[in-house]
Amino acid sequence: MAVQVTESSPAVTLGPAVALSCRECGQRFDLGPLFACQECFGPLEVAYDLPAGDPDGLRKRIESGPNNIWRYAPLLPVPEDVAGKPSLNPGLTKLVKADNLARELGVTGGLYVKDDSGNPTHSFKDRVVAIAVEAARAFGFTTLSCSSTGNLAGAVGAAAARAGFRSCVFIPHDLEAGKVVMAAVYGGELVGIEGTYDDVNRFCSELIGDPLGEGWGFVNVNLRPYYGEGSKTLAYEICEQLGWRLPDQIVIPVASGSQLTKIDKGLKELIALGLVEDRPYKIFGAQAEGCSPVSTAFKAGHDVVRPQKPDTIAKSLAIGNPADGPYVLDIARRTGGAVEDVDDEQIVAAIKLLARTEGIFAETAGGVTVGVTRKLIESGQLDPSLTTVVLNTGDGLKTLDAVAPTTGPTATIRPSLEAFRAAGLAG
Repeated sequence: MAVQVTESSPAVTLGPAVALSCRECGQRFDLGPLFACQECFGPLEVAYDLPAGDPDGLRKRIESGPNNIWRYAPLLPVPEDVAGKPSLNPGLTKLVKADNLARELGVTGGLYVKDDSGNPTHSFKDRVVAIAVEAARAFGFTTLSCSSTGNLAGAVGAAAARAGFRSCVFIPHDLEAGKVVMAAVYGGELVGIEGTYDDVNRFCSELIGDPLGEGWGFVNVNLRPYYGEGSKTLAYEICEQLGWRLPDQIVIPVASGSQLTKIDKGLKELIALGLVEDRPYKIFGAQAEGCSPVSTAFKAGHDVVRPQKPDTIAKSLAIGNPADGPYVLDIARRTGGAVEDVDDEQIVAAIKLLARTEGIFAETAGGVTVGVTRKLIESGQLDPSLTTVVLNTGDGLKTLDAVAPTTGPTATIRPSLEAFRAAGLAG
């Protein structure tokens, strides 16, 4: 049973982290492999004693740090010597000033793509897993595991291999082939479950409570409070790369909703620490129409998110019962943003648009985000005169099936100049 925080020091030290705090009732617990409040069953998140009072000194410390997420170690639940431990060292990915895409969409205030496909396993999941690995070390776990729609399985397999853990990850049986191969190649166990992601997640929750799961750290279940904190580094990087200022608007894909909520948390921390000027910003969530429980609730004005059965090519976002859905609604409404969705055809068109204009090949989640950005501009919900950041969370090579039917050679010709001229390709 969880022990409530007392005046005595916790058994585990993870940098500035001091406790786990319930997001519903505020009850606090000692740091440990917990994810639900013992009082009200609300979700837990990491609470900190952050290094306030010297923003200039903290800013210099960050800027002199390593070129990865560990430059933000003073703000994360990780040990002080984390940069010296075996890790894939994700983060500090490119913030691309997308002028070509901006012209296409009519954005005049500055459009940026935060391209997280440059991470070690080519998705933002490397960030969250890196933090979870440090928690797993601290709590003495020997096996790393997860329930995954694809990207997380690969990130866990790779991080476990690098850090010396055993891994066993669980995925829906019908994922894209590229993601299956990438999850399996690192040598850990990969188990396909007959059913949707929500079925996989329920199975993993059962396994945690069984003796079979003893010594297992499920990065997005019993390590979820720490895992989620990795997404804060996206907020930190965006603001640092913008010259230590907040973006006016940011568009974020929504699966479980954790990434969006933690980006908001990171932005608020930067404001509280004096690292950025406190001014309004808007957060927009992006979903696929075939799995849009949060978007549906937002448009209907509801506070409760009703589960849906996923049916979309954007399988990395196909979570029909998103754990952080209600918090996404709160953040979108509090900041003056929105949650919108696009259909499969619009997703493919947006993938091609981003590739054609900026040379960035996004996976389907990136297509969702770009497609929703276009839709928000057309509906007047997103102001094209303001600085806007759009997230691409993964590499298009993982979801080739989405674009393969409509993408291929312009022409196939004989090897002769005459044939080339006849094809009308000479310019």
